Amino acid sequence: MTDDVGREAHFVQSLERGLAVIRAFDAGHPELTLSEVARICDLTRAAARRFLLTLADLGYVRTDGRMFSLTPRVLELGYAFLSSLSLPDVAEPHLERLVAQVHESSSVCVLDGDDVVYVARVPTSRIMTVAINVGTRFPAYATSMGRVLLAGLPDDELAAYLDRVKLARLTARTVATPAALRTELRKVRAQGYAIVDQELEEGLRSVAAPIRDRAGAVIGAANVSVHASRNSVESIRRDLLPHLLATVAKIDADLRIANPRRTRHRVG
Repeated sequence: MTDDVGREAHFVQSLERGLAVIRAFDAGHPELTLSEVARICDLTRAAARRFLLTLADLGYVRTDGRMFSLTPRVLELGYAFLSSLSLPDVAEPHLERLVAQVHESSSVCVLDGDDVVYVARVPTSRIMTVAINVGTRFPAYATSMGRVLLAGLPDDELAAYLDRVKLARLTARTVATPAALRTELRKVRAQGYAIVDQELEEGLRSVAAPIRDRAGAVIGAANVSVHASRNSVESIRRDLLPHLLATVAKIDADLRIANPRRTRHRVG
């Protein structure tokens, strides 16, 4: 349960709690009891029951009397965002051509809070232990697309992020301190791309470049991800980066034509 100290007068805590109930369900917990939902969301059993039954009345939750689970109708909540966002539709054909050229997987992400969220993806073979789909999220600091997006933030937003970020060591190579991350982000800003070597998952390397709007603001990132056994950092920079940069330039050009008035695609 979120403490409402410091909340604005317009803040509706019941809406926050209802959304927390929906987020309680995930791949590891597709079904939950009333008590489990109450515990995960830090709610009383009575409050959890009201939220669950209201969501059931609205068609977002189903129950057999004991177990609760989400229905496909929850996809409507994300569809409004995805359908109004031109970036995935514009980017995907370019990703398909890029994948055909380099024979490696490619994706597009946007920034949502402190995470990257996948909004488009064209896979080749599975190279991660975690399946990646549209909607998958990872901590921005440990991914090439996240670093491109963080490097594109205004200075005040980046400073606030670096002040609050907690850097979990996802692998032995994961960046360890905010100071080290700041140094990496300065390099990304200067060179215009990011290469991350096995910081999110052992055996995974990736290179990412920013997608920009007509004003030059970073609104997304595209990447190519590879297995470390097949590609060195040097070969990524030499063989894959030029194709990625050419692809991003085409996405940028198409975005300006497809939606010249939309200048921000980043969430949160």
